[in-house]
Amino acid sequence: MFDRRQKINLAGAAICAAMMGYALYAEKVLNFVPCPLCMFQRVCIVTLGIVFLVAGLHRARRAGSIVYAVLIFVAAGATTWVAGRHVWIQHQPYGTVPSCGAPLDALVEMFPLLEVIKRVMTGGGECGVIDWTFAGLSMPEWVLGMAVLLGVVGIANNLVRTPRPV
Repeated sequence: MFDRRQKINLAGAAICAAMMGYALYAEKVLNFVPCPLCMFQRVCIVTLGIVFLVAGLHRARRAGSIVYAVLIFVAAGATTWVAGRHVWIQHQPYGTVPSCGAPLDALVEMFPLLEVIKRVMTGGGECGVIDWTFAGLSMPEWVLGMAVLLGVVGIANNLVRTPRPV
């Protein structure tokens, strides 16, 4: 029913769904409040998951596979950028990174979207707090690692030619 490329893309979508599911579990059940950069990472992971899902459901030919590889590159790259910024902030000495200011929902009401993104990506003192770790890595570090892994696997998977049955 599904070829190898589609199965790997669907696995990528499932991993993104599991990551988003755990983020919601951590927020709703474990009562961790997501910072603005965490919210941006969620948007990026959901976007990456949607690209993987569409690529997994579509039996694309060569040109379509290249388009999916590019879209995965963009979505995984955005996730890597946001998570990398978050990890960088977490590794700065306490108090050396300025605060983002108002909460994300208030920023969205007060400023245009591009200004909100600029403010969140250049601020982030409250994003430096590490309140969750697993195997010695914070949640943004896990997201960073998974974004790189999913990006590499997704791009390679969609660029490798799949032999067509004769």
